[in-house]
Order: sequence, then C-alpha cells, then structure tokens
Amino acid sequence: MSSIKVPGQKMTNYRWAICSLLFFATTINYMDRQVLSLTWVEFIAPEFHWTNNHYGTITSLFSLFYAISMLFAGRFVDWMDTKKGFLWAIGVWSFGACLHAFCGIATSGITTGNWFVGFEGAREAIATVTDISKVVNVSVALFVLARLVLAVGEAGNFPAAIKTTAEFFPKKDRALATSIFNAGATIGALAAPVTIPFIAKAWGWEVAFIIIGGVGFIWMGFWQFMYNKPEKHPKVSKAELAYIQQDSVSDNPTEEQVEQAQHDKKKISFAQCFKYKQTWAFAVGKFMTDGVWWFYLFWAPAYLSSVYGMNSTQVAFPLFILYMITLLSIIGGWLPEFFIKKGMNPYAGRMRAMLIFAFFPLLALLAQPLGTITYWIPVIIIGIAGATHQAWSANIFSTIGDMFPKSVIATITGIGGMAGGIGSFLINKGSGVLFDYSAETNMKFMGFEGINSGYFIIFSICAVAYLIGWIIMKILVPKYKPIQID
Repeated sequence: MSSIKVPGQKMTNYRWAICSLLFFATTINYMDRQVLSLTWVEFIAPEFHWTNNHYGTITSLFSLFYAISMLFAGRFVDWMDTKKGFLWAIGVWSFGACLHAFCGIATSGITTGNWFVGFEGAREAIATVTDISKVVNVSVALFVLARLVLAVGEAGNFPAAIKTTAEFFPKKDRALATSIFNAGATIGALAAPVTIPFIAKAWGWEVAFIIIGGVGFIWMGFWQFMYNKPEKHPKVSKAELAYIQQDSVSDNPTEEQVEQAQHDKKKISFAQCFKYKQTWAFAVGKFMTDGVWWFYLFWAPAYLSSVYGMNSTQVAFPLFILYMITLLSIIGGWLPEFFIKKGMNPYAGRMRAMLIFAFFPLLALLAQPLGTITYWIPVIIIGIAGATHQAWSANIFSTIGDMFPKSVIATITGIGGMAGGIGSFLINKGSGVLFDYSAETNMKFMGFEGINSGYFIIFSICAVAYLIGWIIMKILVPKYKPIQID
C-alpha cells in the first residue's frame, strides 16, 4: 500500500512532521517528571528532611493522580478533539512543573510566616524551624499538590498522541510512528541527567523546575501553527491523504474498507468501553508493566546514590548511558512490521513481538547479583529493560487502533493509562516503604542485606511483570477481534 499514487499529485510526508511534534511533546513530558527524581536526594531532601518513604509517597501519589486523570483525559481529548485537547494538556502540565519551584517559598511561609522571600531566603528560613516534622509534612503536602497539577496535564499526552497517530498514519505504520514519538520518553530521560543536576547545582533546584517546565509553553506555539486534520491541512497532498486513509478509502473501496470506515465513525459511551475484553486486555497489559518503567525512571538515580554512594552529578554519566541503551526501543516499531509483512494481521504481529520483548526484562533478576562486580552491569541491564518497555509500550498502544474505532481511541488509551498509573502507585509507594524498612532493619533476603535486599525484591517483580501481562492479554483476546458495536 506504500505505493499508493494519485495522478498529478506529489506524495508529501507531512505526517512525519506531526510525528516529530509528538516526539518533542513526549520528550518534554518525561523531562518534567524527571526533575524531582534527579534533585531530591542531594538538594531537596536535606532542605525538607525527607526519607525514602516521603519520596515514595510523593511519587506514588503522582502515579495515582496520573491514573485517575488518565481515565478522564482520554475522554477530554475525544471531546475537545486533538488540537485543543493537546494544548490544554501541555499547558496545564508545564504550569504544574514550574509550580514545584515555589514549594520552598510556600513551606517557608507556612512554617515561619516568611512569605516574601526568594529561593535562598526560603532555605534560610526553613533551616531555623525546630519542628522538623512540620517542615516535612508541609513540604510533602505542597509537592504532592504540585505533582497533582503536573499529573492532570501529563495524563493528556498519550491519549492525544495516540489519537493523532491514528489520524495521520495507516494501521501498518502506527507501531513505527508510535515507537518514534514514544522514543521521546527515552530522549527526555536521556537529556534529564546531563542537564537538570547541573542546573540545580549552579542556580538551585527551583530554577531547574522553572527552566524545564517552561519549554512546554514554547512547544504549544509550534502545535498551534503546525497541526490540523490531514484532510484539512494545506501541507498534506491528496497523494499523502490517500496513503494515510488507505485502510478505509480507495477509488474502488472493498467491502472490508467500507466496513472499516463505518466502524471508525461509531460512538461508544464511556461505560460501554468496559464491556469489551479488548479494553481489559489493554488495561491489564498497562497495569502490569507501566509501574516497571516508572520505577526505573523515578528510582534509578536514588539506586545509584544509595547502593553506590554517587551524588547527583556523578550519576549523570551512568544514567546517560542507561538511557542511550533504551534507544534500542526503536526495534519495537520494526519487529511487528516484519511479522505483518510475513502475512500476519497487525494484532498477531504485535503480540508476537511483545512476547519476544517480554523475555528481556528477566535480565533484571541479575542486576543485584552481578552489581557486586561493577555498577555498570545493573546500569546496562536497566537500560535493556527500559528499551524493552518502550518497545512493548509502542505495540500495546497500537493494539487499540487495531480493534477500536478512531472516535474512542483516546478514551481507551486513558482507561489503560489509569490502570498503568495504579500499578505505578503500588510499586512506587511499596518501594519507598521497603527501602526504608530494609535499610533500618538491615533486612536479609536471598544473600543480600540492607537496602540491597529491597532493591533485589523490586527488581525481581519488574523482571516477571511482562510475561505475566502478556499471558493475561493473550487469554482475554487470543486472536485479532475488532469490537462489535451494536
């Protein structure tokens, strides 16, 4: 179908410009959520007297807020439509990202009455407070509030991006397009450790939140002027439009194409979405695996600090290498396409690829045992696990477009995102509690002691999550089966 031609019309490739915007939005999305994980150990925790448990509470509640917001974000994007929905999403989360910077001033105001101070003045005022528990409780509550705003906005990114991909790409290209824009998560995670700690060290952790958060407002300008529906966009030629719409439009449409076009226009109520096994299969896959990625994202800097004694700038290079490895996730778009070209339907090709990807996270079982040799071994293993997750993620998102009409894609994405957020809440909160407990009691487990035993337990959970998720998905939807709407 890639050879579709319209007489007298040159094939444009504007869809890839739109894909690049999705890539940069996802990059910004992940940089914004990484600022806290890269600054809390060295800069924020000493100021507010946080422990692993406090950090775990903040990150887990962010996951929970994100989960609940995803449930409504998808419906919001379907209601507002793609352009306005995306603008609202990134505007809210960029505001939320910048809001973190003022938590110190607010803590100073509440605990000491000194509101009209700068960032440095707030630190000095907080240092005079003798009731440490008050500082802890107030600061944690304020950061939770900032994470709430960030989560509400960030929840709109993937529903809007997946909906945009369905608008601008035929089914056979969606996994590749998704893997490309989803690589923005890797690039964001890659750029974060080589920028954020150095900004924080030079100008303060507050400035890091403001600079990184402000980038989203710049993106909004590009989206405003570059996006429109492909059928209305002046930079999309008729040849490219025919290519984009090949699943449902042709000069002599087949019965299958006519049926697909009618299917894409059908509406489903929010409650009806939960009637279908396909919805539950997607939700289970997200619940089992999203928390793994978020654990690596939020806890990798703390892991290198707690286990190997690195400071925020020392972790920059290992984290850079870790996320460089995750760029291998681009294979996530190529592999299912390879199976599809061999004759498989898109869903079967994606599931075959996801099964292969599900075996690689098992390497995480070796992260702690081999980490005694050198920290580079767990860094490489976590990088491979991260690449696997992003490859898995690109394909599980694409299964929505295989089985649901375009009118409800963002909604289903939101439901799955909610499930993934709940899984992330459980693993982040559980990790914080476990790490403090294992360190304080010098817990022993499988030959490991202290906090090392805690990390071994969490790494083991992360290792088997994908295989369990894939098996449940396969049981729920064993074969390609678009939903039947009455």
